[in-house]
Amino acid sequence: MLVAPGLPEEVSTRIADDLAEDLREAHDALGWRTEFVVDRLAVPPADTTQLVEAARRALLERGWDFAVVVTDLPLRHGSRPVSRHVSRTHGVALVSLPALGPLHLKRRLRRVLRELAGELVGGGSSLREIAADAEDVSRFPYVPTVIFGHLRLLAGMVRANRPWRLAARLYGVLVAAFAAGAYGIVVSDMWRLSAALSWWRLLAVCLASLAVTIVAVILAHELWERAPDPRARAQVLLFNVTTVLTVTIGIASLYAALFVLILAGAVLVITAPVLADALGRDTSARDYVTLAWFAASFATVAGALGTVLESDTAVREAAYAGTASPEDMEAEEFLTTSSKR
Repeated sequence: MLVAPGLPEEVSTRIADDLAEDLREAHDALGWRTEFVVDRLAVPPADTTQLVEAARRALLERGWDFAVVVTDLPLRHGSRPVSRHVSRTHGVALVSLPALGPLHLKRRLRRVLRELAGELVGGGSSLREIAADAEDVSRFPYVPTVIFGHLRLLAGMVRANRPWRLAARLYGVLVAAFAAGAYGIVVSDMWRLSAALSWWRLLAVCLASLAVTIVAVILAHELWERAPDPRARAQVLLFNVTTVLTVTIGIASLYAALFVLILAGAVLVITAPVLADALGRDTSARDYVTLAWFAASFATVAGALGTVLESDTAVREAAYAGTASPEDMEAEEFLTTSSKR
């Protein structure tokens, strides 16, 4: 097994022992010895042929009979995303973990690897590509397979990045955001300003703060990739869409956390008489909610400014927790090797 670092390594490690048992049960006439190797194999954008060739070289160098690759890169057959590819001629099988979708990865990957081993041993055709697992497609009989395959691949790539952890990995963003949130709690001008805004103005400020922060993170740290070759345009576009969704979910998660923390802090620190005296009228729970809403927007923009304190490497590592960007992969080589029997 050749697996990419990140989520593919994490999921594959959990099923390595189970896979060895599956192989012995399904093909007990053969003597199996499995090795588990963490290797990026190819620098993206990389097509299926490049991955097969890289896996073939690793197979020959290590004296293996078969090689199964679990990658975080998308696989394609023409314009159609596929979850797996088998070449019995080379003794190589590929699995795109994101193409298996965002849920139940352990179960799905174990089943796919068991099927691919059967293909390599001798069952099925010499070349087989599958866009999606049949049981999953059958649940959506009226949705074109191509569209479903693209959406599941995209969801899997975003899931691999763990976008909800984005802000937590960036110290500068957290410091700036929490400092601005604390400022919103203790400054009476913020109380009066938030109370004077209508709900649609608060919503507009919220959306604007999210948009500014997302664009600032992407542009300031050059997360938007450009295709070095027209043939790689589709794969680079997929990386860019994944990046935008990852950053969007990450910043939205930060915003939600700030809202909850600021609301809790305001209720704890600002008593109703003090707030009423500042606003010049009786107060209600709505005033605390609007204050938290407005202050969270303010703090989120401050978090965007906090990205200036972060290096490009730190932001890229945070944004691509599971699926490394093309530039990050370029500098990454063989990482670790472990054997399992």
